[in-house]
Amino acid sequence: MDNQEKNKHRFSGPLRTFAVVGILLSAAALMALGAGSTLKKAEAAMPVQQVKKDSVTSVKAFQQVYRVLMSPRCMNCHPAGDVPLQGEDSHLHAMLPKRGLDGKGVTAMKCMNCHQPTNTPGKNTPPGDPNWHLPPANMKMVFQGRSAYELAKQLLDPKQNGNKDLKKLIAHADDGLVKAGWNPGEGRALPPLTHAEFKKAWVTWLNTGAYAPKDK
Repeated sequence: MDNQEKNKHRFSGPLRTFAVVGILLSAAALMALGAGSTLKKAEAAMPVQQVKKDSVTSVKAFQQVYRVLMSPRCMNCHPAGDVPLQGEDSHLHAMLPKRGLDGKGVTAMKCMNCHQPTNTPGKNTPPGDPNWHLPPANMKMVFQGRSAYELAKQLLDPKQNGNKDLKKLIAHADDGLVKAGWNPGEGRALPPLTHAEFKKAWVTWLNTGAYAPKDK
């Protein structure tokens, strides 16, 4: 047997083994990627919760939600005009700041100039949050002056609610700026429900069909 034939027999076994192992590992990796992609698609298609339509329960839940949204802690940042509201009586903001395109003010009068990342110490001083702002000019989300029916319909309209579907609407109950309404600073009244009660009513409303109360 010549040297070439000897080398062929010497390395054919190990090389064949490595090749087979390599093929098996590649196949396993491809299967894992495929399974991961399928799982992600399945998760994306899954609803947050199964909607069970119940108009009576849904309307009752939204009536509780509406009480919170119409309180000064919510409505003051959802005015009908471009000037935020202020105080327990929801009067126009004393400094007359404007909404601006992004909802964060105009020119040198920006919301964050006075509204810091946390509440300013002292009674009736500016409340704070890292993301303090009004809704932007192209998505004003007005609460002021809306009936329960009008506001419910508005909240469900992706063209008016910031392109939110059911899953995003449910998640919005825990948005940092929303929760800031329950930490308004000294001298301000809290919303009429606790945040936990509000969230329960909000999720119940959405998951029982998101019915809008009829206008009287």
